[in-house]
Amino acid sequence: MKSVQSKREREKKMVSQMIALYCRKKHGSKGGLCPDCASLNEYARVRSDKCPFMETKSFCSNCKVHCYKPEMREKIQEVMRFSGPRMLFHHPVAAIRHVIESKKERRI
Repeated sequence: MKSVQSKREREKKMVSQMIALYCRKKHGSKGGLCPDCASLNEYARVRSDKCPFMETKSFCSNCKVHCYKPEMREKIQEVMRFSGPRMLFHHPVAAIRHVIESKKERRI
């Protein structure tokens, strides 16, 4: 059970880092998130907390069930497309771990 919880926390940390990077670069926010990004961050964290598939998947992008509302899914996809490639420069260890875990899971 502990590994599921740590996986959940890692996913929440990663999505928060990506949203923070997006908000800082796109909205010019300093020292915090703008209201829209804060709302998206909270939504993503709640979705992760409620995920019934956490034991069998590592990241939402690898999940066959999309539990985000369409509007929020669109927003998070925009954040991921922007922040994903930039994570290597801002959070290199987390970015490399994410890529390795995603590739490993897709093979299963």
